[in-house]
Amino acid sequence: MTESDTAQALLPLVGGPKNIARLAHCATRLRLVVHDESKVDHAAIGALDLVKGSFSGAGQVQIIIGPGIVNHVHDAMQAQLGDSATGSLDEVKEEAVSRQNAAQRLARTLSNIFVPIIPVIVASGLLMGLLGMLKSLGWTSGNSAVFQILDVFSSTAFVFLPILIAFSAARDFKVSPFLAAALAGIMIHPALQNAWTLGGGVHEYWNLFGLQVAKVGYQGTVLPILLAVWMLSWIERGVKRFMPNAIDLIFTPFLTLLISGTIALTVVGPIGRALGDGLSFGLQAIYHTGGALAGMVFGGLYSLIVVTGIHHSFHAIEAGLLANPAIGVNFLLPIWSMANIAQGGSALAVFFISRDEKTRQIALPAALSCLMGITEAALFGVNLRFFWPFVSAAVGGAVAGGWVVATHVGMTGIGLTGLPGLAIVRPDSLLNYLIGGVIAFSVAFAGTWLRYLKVKTPYGEAAGA
Repeated sequence: MTESDTAQALLPLVGGPKNIARLAHCATRLRLVVHDESKVDHAAIGALDLVKGSFSGAGQVQIIIGPGIVNHVHDAMQAQLGDSATGSLDEVKEEAVSRQNAAQRLARTLSNIFVPIIPVIVASGLLMGLLGMLKSLGWTSGNSAVFQILDVFSSTAFVFLPILIAFSAARDFKVSPFLAAALAGIMIHPALQNAWTLGGGVHEYWNLFGLQVAKVGYQGTVLPILLAVWMLSWIERGVKRFMPNAIDLIFTPFLTLLISGTIALTVVGPIGRALGDGLSFGLQAIYHTGGALAGMVFGGLYSLIVVTGIHHSFHAIEAGLLANPAIGVNFLLPIWSMANIAQGGSALAVFFISRDEKTRQIALPAALSCLMGITEAALFGVNLRFFWPFVSAAVGGAVAGGWVVATHVGMTGIGLTGLPGLAIVRPDSLLNYLIGGVIAFSVAFAGTWLRYLKVKTPYGEAAGA
């Protein structure tokens, strides 16, 4: 089946040309916004030779084809549609977002904000973990000049995290990124009490027209700056409505920053800190009180959350855990990592069991990609398609999630799972992280295989086998 044949076969399976509102593609997938998702036949789409799987999520129909080939299928499909569904990838994403519910839009926004800054946090977390290992092994002294300089490097991303978040959030909130960065600078100004010293209480207050305002900074916080930049975007748009064009360049940023900075320090910042601390300490309480049981619940449910797309919002929560001086460790990411690895175990079992060549061609690379932290192909191209591999992976994620919580596995960054996650695992947790990965993979593999032994039907030969 050629790329042109595939494009022609796809059209009726997505509801016909009139059902397609927008069409674009990324590196590996066709992305469509359709008027009526009930007209999309995912089972039939997945049966096409060049298609490795398909799913609906985040307001889009996404058809996994693969690098290089997807370009040709897109072009052939676009030729049949004409200009009616032409759109860039950004336009497709924007239209898809407009069709999402509130929770999905929030998750998407948080993902857009935090994904660009993940490399910086990973780099800082990696260096932090390396320094911790060198110090615990006695290979360096905490008083040495080299250690102290590298410690500055490792903590900078967290000290100035509000500025990174503000600059990234400005794009989604449609406000000047430089105004957003300036507002973040106000909130972490050296004249304010360092946020890491709050354990000893607030040292000084301002008397602002009878209102007591704590001279407290928001270094390393997440929620206060997110709320502040969101507020900034509304204030800037409001100021622009009445500001004459002749003086807009000078007085719009002046008034916007003056009003936003005042509200941020007196209202938004304290509220954001209270909400952020409540969420972080609440999760920490569940982690310590629930123990292995909490890990099993989180690990078992994570893949189901991934299917909904809400998991993108977790980056903000994890960054808050790392930035909070009273916590300082990401105890959630090891659980998510176990769930991802488990999906790989199920997909590999399907590879060995299935007699369908196409299923095998998808299952093996999908299983390997799960070990690298990428579960999309395994989830939507293999495990959900046959259901029981997905269930087995959920069980594997639950068991291994319980293990990493029981053994207090922690990470010093966000965004990396599977084998790449080893780079940000705390040195004292490395062995238990690896053991957890083996447990997740093995339980999922065994569960998928045992289901096959019970029904005696290879995956790929009968729906629901």
